[in-house]
This record gives sequence, C-alpha cells and structure tokens, in this order.
Amino acid sequence: MTMPARTLASLLFLGALLASAAARAQAIENPNPETIQIGLSTDRVFITSDFAGADLTIFGALDFADPLFARQGRYDVIVVLEGPARPVVVRRKSRVLGMWINTWSETFVNVPMSYSVATTRVWQDITGPENYRQLALGADNIALIPQDRGDDPVTIAEFTAALRERKKASGLYSERIGGVQFLSQSLFRATLHLAPNVPVGTHRARAFLFKNGVFIKENSAQLAILKAGFEQRVHRAAQQHGFLYGLAAVALAILTGWAGRLIFRKD
Repeated sequence: MTMPARTLASLLFLGALLASAAARAQAIENPNPETIQIGLSTDRVFITSDFAGADLTIFGALDFADPLFARQGRYDVIVVLEGPARPVVVRRKSRVLGMWINTWSETFVNVPMSYSVATTRVWQDITGPENYRQLALGADNIALIPQDRGDDPVTIAEFTAALRERKKASGLYSERIGGVQFLSQSLFRATLHLAPNVPVGTHRARAFLFKNGVFIKENSAQLAILKAGFEQRVHRAAQQHGFLYGLAAVALAILTGWAGRLIFRKD
C-alpha cells in the first residue's frame, strides 16, 4: 500500500472512531430517544339527545423505537381521555326527624368531568404505583383538590372517596385493560369508552410511553365534544343569551300550566 493510500485509510479509520465516539456520547446523553405520537381522525365529535355511549379509537406510533425491545414487548402505552375540568359539589345526606336532608357538603375545584383510560396490560405489569402517583395516572391518582383545604382531613378523605366512587358508578370514570394494542412494532391503537352522559367541551387525549417500567415520553391532542341538532341550538342559546333563555323558560312553564288547566279542568 502506498503512502497516500495508507494516509487515506488512517483518516477513514479515525473518522469512524470519531463517529462511533459521538454516537456513544449521544447514547449516554440521551439513553431513551423514543418518542410517541397520537392522531385523531377528527377533532370534533357531535352527540345528540339519544346518544347511548360509544367507543373512541385513537391511533399512535412510536418513533425511534428499539426493534429488540419492541419484539420482546417491553414497550407499554397508556392512553387517557380527560374531560373538561369544573367545580363539583359533593353532598352528604343525614336522617333528621325522619327525613333525609343535606347536612354537609364539600366543593372540589378543577375536577375532570370524565376520565377514560386504556392500557396495554394490567397496571402492575407496566410500572410501579409511585410513577402513577407522580404522573397522576388512573382515576385513583387524579388530584381532587377541595376548595376549603382547612376542613378536617378525615372529612375531606371521605368526600374524595365518595366523589371517585360516584364518577365510576356513573361510567364517567372508566378503564379498559388491554384497550391499547400494538398493530406492529411501532404502531398502536387505543380504544376508549365514551359514556352516554359524557360532558360537552374540550377533552384532552394523552398518551404515555413506558419502557421496561420507566416513563419515557408523553404526547397529547385535543378533542371537542359538542351537542348537535336542536339540543345544540338550545345549549347555545342558554350560554349566549341567558336572560332571554330564562324568560322563555318561565313563559313556557306558564303556558304549559295554563294549557294543562284547560285540558284537564272539570266542567
């Protein structure tokens, strides 16, 4: 080999070493390069008065996924659809003089009105409880903040548990184990449940990526759930023209009462 050829080979070898060192440094600096993407086929869902609930499908993909980890099923995804946050009042009834009346109440601020979640596997097989608490993942880990934090902690805990149970019983807080399925090594599909009484407003879909039990990345997208048809017009009128809507409701009640009196009066 001539001198120029040896010099060229040395330069190529040196370049390969530098590239390898840079790759190792980048891998050390960012050992988890994976990212997660989700997409909705539409950013609006219209519901009518006869809406009986439905399933919502969300598709997603992993970018820069390790093929070996993917083949071994060591990636997990949790997808959440979180409804708009509003204040919620929880009341407790007690029996007083033979009647059940509201004797105590607790107001919680910024409560998600609905919360639907789908996972690749059972919770304990994905990661530990501490990660779920830090990420506020799962209905039992949602932060329910009372308006008056000075109340008795035991009382607050009782009302918090009652609020969670009520949301679950009404179907607004639901989970679907195995609702996230990988269609390939990087593509997945999540199926979430929309309850019949799903609230209208802006919902947020969030996808969480885990690798070997370690949280890697999160991504989100927005979805608007709106009323359609006559219900939408009534809802819009109530929101935009509250005073006139109230007058119309009172007038309709008076008219209905008067008409009922004419129909059912005794001669």
